[in-house]
Amino acid sequence: MLQLSVKVAKKRVEAIDVVSLELASVDGQALPAFTAGAHIDVFVPGGLIRQYSLLNDCTESSRYLIGVLREQNSRGGSVALHDRTQEGDLIQISAPRNRFALMPARRSILFAGGIGVTPILCMAKRLQAAQSDFEFHYCSRTLDRTAFHDEIVSSDFAGRTQFHFDDQASTRMDLDAILSTPHEQTHLYVCGPAGFIDCVVAHAQAVGWPVSQIHFERFAAAEHIEPLASDQTFQVKLASTGEIFDIPPGEPITRVLDRHGVFIPVSCEEGICGTCLTGVVEGVPDHRDSYLTDQEHAVNDQFTPCCSRSKTSLLVIDA
Repeated sequence: MLQLSVKVAKKRVEAIDVVSLELASVDGQALPAFTAGAHIDVFVPGGLIRQYSLLNDCTESSRYLIGVLREQNSRGGSVALHDRTQEGDLIQISAPRNRFALMPARRSILFAGGIGVTPILCMAKRLQAAQSDFEFHYCSRTLDRTAFHDEIVSSDFAGRTQFHFDDQASTRMDLDAILSTPHEQTHLYVCGPAGFIDCVVAHAQAVGWPVSQIHFERFAAAEHIEPLASDQTFQVKLASTGEIFDIPPGEPITRVLDRHGVFIPVSCEEGICGTCLTGVVEGVPDHRDSYLTDQEHAVNDQFTPCCSRSKTSLLVIDA
């Protein structure tokens, strides 16, 4: 994975428990280009890797802007960026990649829940610049927890934006009205907590929106991944060497392979980011990720070994 060294040019409090970090190249050169919906890996102090969406205008080449929520159940990533990362610090990041890209459409409807606003905000900026038709719904608990509120209110797309606050009944989001009429030339984009995504997606599907027109990105696994009582030991074979390894219940494939000197890069370890995505040569994976789509799962030619297992006794992987 290509790593870039960047400096923290600015750090700013955006809302309760949310800071933004402006990242600039160390030598003043342009950063790699990105598209709306893209994210980067951030190599957090302490050896962790976390994914953050880019929220600034994607035509900018001099900086990346990310928003970081202090997670209540943080494993150290968000806390390190909040408490230990300061302006002027140098950090390592990956080049941007995008699994949540805007699709050509006559109209777009954007839904953001909490910190899920970051990729959605970038999308709104791109759609506004392209003079595309869209509406933007931003849900948060309270006004003082609404990151980037002032920026949105003063933007050119303020008139296309509706804020929905949990503590203000009059602002409640009416999904029945918003999604009442599926249209073949309208696409939906959703990002936020798992429950928020599931609610919007389920509602859209219930009223007839095609899956191909519903796009979402998760910042955390839909549910904490735990071993199932039915999990059995299976074997993983490396197509490159023919080596075979036993994978016991409760232990990730990547951990077993790493212990035997076989390295597969991992990041989130929850099947969210796709860093460990690996090809499948033979066998049927037991997909437990939130990264691949249902259609990609059905093909069974790739999987995320950080969290997924095997439905067959032997899984031959492209490693």
